[in-house]
Amino acid sequence: MLSYQSKEEKARDQDGREVSDLNGAVRSWEREFGSRKGSKDVLRLTYELESTGREDIARALGSLAEDGFHQAGDTGRTYAFSVSKGVKGQTRLHFALVIAHEKKDRSDRSGRNRIPGEIDAARAIDVRLDEALRREGVTPISRYPAEFSSGPKGLTATLHSMQRRGAEVTLSTTTHIEERPGKSGRYLNGAERREVTTSDHKQLTAEGKVVGALMQTRQPRDFMHLLLSGPANVDRDQLVHAGRDFLKEQFAGHRYAYAVHNRHDLEKHPHLHVIVALRNGGGKMLNPNIRDFTEWRLRFAQKARERGIPIDRQKRIERVGPPPVKRWEWEMFRRMGATAPSNVIDKVLARVRDTPTAPRLEDARRRLEQSRRSVGLVVKMLDGIAKDRSAPSTARELSQDLSIGLQREYRRLETAVHNGRDPTREKGEEHMLRSTPISAAQATAAKQTLANTAVSLAAKIANPSDRLIFEQATKIIGKVVALQLDARVAKNRDRAEAGKDKGSSDSLETKSAAGRDHIAEQGVVNKSSNNRSLDVSRIARSNAEHDRLESDHCDRERQKTQQRNREIPKSIKLRPPQQKDRDRSR
Repeated sequence: MLSYQSKEEKARDQDGREVSDLNGAVRSWEREFGSRKGSKDVLRLTYELESTGREDIARALGSLAEDGFHQAGDTGRTYAFSVSKGVKGQTRLHFALVIAHEKKDRSDRSGRNRIPGEIDAARAIDVRLDEALRREGVTPISRYPAEFSSGPKGLTATLHSMQRRGAEVTLSTTTHIEERPGKSGRYLNGAERREVTTSDHKQLTAEGKVVGALMQTRQPRDFMHLLLSGPANVDRDQLVHAGRDFLKEQFAGHRYAYAVHNRHDLEKHPHLHVIVALRNGGGKMLNPNIRDFTEWRLRFAQKARERGIPIDRQKRIERVGPPPVKRWEWEMFRRMGATAPSNVIDKVLARVRDTPTAPRLEDARRRLEQSRRSVGLVVKMLDGIAKDRSAPSTARELSQDLSIGLQREYRRLETAVHNGRDPTREKGEEHMLRSTPISAAQATAAKQTLANTAVSLAAKIANPSDRLIFEQATKIIGKVVALQLDARVAKNRDRAEAGKDKGSSDSLETKSAAGRDHIAEQGVVNKSSNNRSLDVSRIARSNAEHDRLESDHCDRERQKTQQRNREIPKSIKLRPPQQKDRDRSR
């Protein structure tokens, strides 16, 4: 990192001195890292055995691997061993076991199979290993103190130490590389074991890298790489001074070094590469997270404004810089070269050459404005239906409720984005929708009104992208409307069945607008005329029909009265009322 910093100008340390001797600086930094404790990922045990053959030892370790090294069922762990001459004609056994979690693939983020690097765990493994050796007739005489190593490099160093004096090392693992034609290999942890026995130094290094690729280590970090960037048209010297002031204030007590790139190339953006030791002189460790980086952006922007540089805090995705390259993309480019996919080649070369890319903030703003326009069109459509007096009342009521709910949801999500929260994780809120029972004819009329309005508005949108988003939004609105209306129809059906049980004949006796609109939505239109003669004739016919209905009604009432008079009983019995809702205290 110090060498990369100094490719254009010499780096400067926390005291403002130039780092002229890179090797001396590396040795000085290593002294500060020497006191830290590494992660315990590999356990190494060494035994002195009675003179025995390699085959018996391999058979004992193989049976123990099938049963479990730490406890029963703990299978699938990578182990290695070597056999050499011990003291006084005895046999020396070097055994190494990966106690870190071995991932299924690189996307695995769990750590459930990790064995704690404690002396109790080492003692439990030693007991099971001793029993397995004795079952095969191999007698352990003594054991050396247990040793731990850290990370993939610690595993490779352990394999190399077991290979000294020409001893063959046997590595047994379930990790392998899956070859894919035309693509780079993929690291996988399968179910079948494979064994490699070799004394070649390079082959052990390669096998150690394969196993280490899926070994989840907890190795603490020694230093971090920080990037302070500015726009291309900024004063370079003032940007460097602002970065120096920020580092001096933020990382006081820590060792750091920084260097500026693109100082003289005015077409590229200048930036400072900073390495900071995470442990300060008092032994306190930095453990930065996303909140710390956000706070550091604010403080650096403040220092820059004090120097007359009008810059705002920006995330890495928003700044002008080379895109980040993932490990698998780098390995694919290294393995395949020019035959790699074009997008991978462009990303790696842009990173190597430090080629700036276009900022993405403008694209994000454009997408935000497009979504705001689309939501506005949907709200406008719903408001238009709600205010249209010629539309069915069910469609008007539902459109008004959906318009209010959609505006509230959009304002709530916009507030979440403004406050830095992820809108996809925001819990939705329930908005009031009407539950008045309606008939199937009313539901059909409301659905048809919304569908026809959406089609007519979509045809008027000139921009294809806006029209596509509007059509997708109206599809979702249509599904919500269908569910809401079907629920109200089902409620009306249940109410009608309940009315039949009670002897009622009309289930739509309601004072809501939906009930008043029932006749209109059935297709019967109340017409009026400006022709006075037609109105007079219509009124005359209506009066004649009314008189006839009244005479028929009087005849029926007279017949009922005569019938009741004939059926008057001689005695009257008093009974309590049949209805449950009446007051029986009378």
